[in-house]
This record gives sequence, structure tokens and C-alpha cells, in this order.
Amino acid sequence: MIKLTFPLVRLPHLSREDFQAYWHGTHGPLVASVRETLGIQRYVQMHSLPDEVSEPLRASRGAPPPYDGVAQLWYESLEALGAIMASPEAQAAGRLLLEDEKTFIDHARSPLFWGQERVIF
Repeated sequence: MIKLTFPLVRLPHLSREDFQAYWHGTHGPLVASVRETLGIQRYVQMHSLPDEVSEPLRASRGAPPPYDGVAQLWYESLEALGAIMASPEAQAAGRLLLEDEKTFIDHARSPLFWGQERVIF
């Protein structure tokens, strides 16, 4: 199993509440609608709490500004994903998600990366 982790920063014109409501209520169902086409095994949204909850911890570590949330998507393997993404249907589904993301995610400030979990406990 591999995981795509996507820390998200909202576009500047959106409040955190509006961003999270759209992400959960509109984008989440859109991802669910193409899950089989894209081979997504699991999709989780982690919504950040208000800044005042995390600010003391962030400040104590000199951490960068917070994200508005983190999306995590699980796939069977990189090889399986490569095979799936070769299909025109998967490419169209990927474009559909990207176009929707452009309405609420600041891509320039939202890194993403592939990884594998190593459970400690």
C-alpha cells in the first residue's frame, strides 16, 4: 500500500470554515465518485482546528504557518496506479479533480508526496 499525502492551504479569498465545508461537502463526494476509476482504496480528510488551538504548540517549535487540512489517499501500489492512470477514463477523472481543486486549494502552497507507512505502535 502506498499513500499520497496532501497538506492543503486554502485560497486567500476563502475562510477556513468555507474551505473546509467545500472540501468535505463538495470535493469529498467528487473524489468518492471516481474512486474506482482512479484505484483509490481509502480517502481521509483531516480538517485543522482553529489557529488558537494549535498556535501555542506551533510557536513553541518555531513551526511554519499551519495547513487548513491534510488529504490522504491510499493506493494498492505505484505499479497499479501507473497502469490505472494509463487509461483515458482515469486521466479524465484526474483532470476533473484537479479542476475542482483549483477552486479552493492554493496549489503553490500545498505540497504533496508519496510515501509508505511504517507503523511504530
